[in-house]
Formats: sequence, structure tokens, C-alpha cells
Amino acid sequence: MSLWWIGNIILLIVVVPVLVALLNRLLAATESVRGAADDALAGGVALIGELHNTPELLAETDVVIEEVANGAVRYAGPVSKLLG
Repeated sequence: MSLWWIGNIILLIVVVPVLVALLNRLLAATESVRGAADDALAGGVALIGELHNTPELLAETDVVIEEVANGAVRYAGPVSKLLG
């Protein structure tokens, strides 16, 4: 019976503090991840606010691409005649 008491005392003195320390580290890491997730959410919300003019920018990009393509075709015609 005294061996049970000794085992219980060792359990309380050694194992329980180790478990508490490990749980403390786990909770600290969890809070760190939570903070990073909150920062990512805030950044995503800020980014959504910047996307309201995307269709207009895409339309402008399409116009510029068409102008560049027309210029390339006008340039390639005379060059092919010179090299041809």
C-alpha cells in the first residue's frame, strides 16, 4: 500500500507539472496561429476593398493589348516585304 502512495506522490510531483508545461506551450502556439489567421483575414478584407475597379482596369488592358497587336501587325507587314 505504501508503494501506491509513493507512486501517487511521484505522479503529482513529476508528471503533472510536465503536462502543465506542455499544455502551456501548446496554448501559446495556438494563440500565435490565431493571431496570424486574424492578420490574414484583415489583409483579405483590405484587399477586397481595392478590387472594386477591376472591371474597368481589365477593359483598359484589353484596349491596350488591341493597340499593341495592331502596331505589331503594321510593323510586321513592311518588315516581311523587306526581308521577303
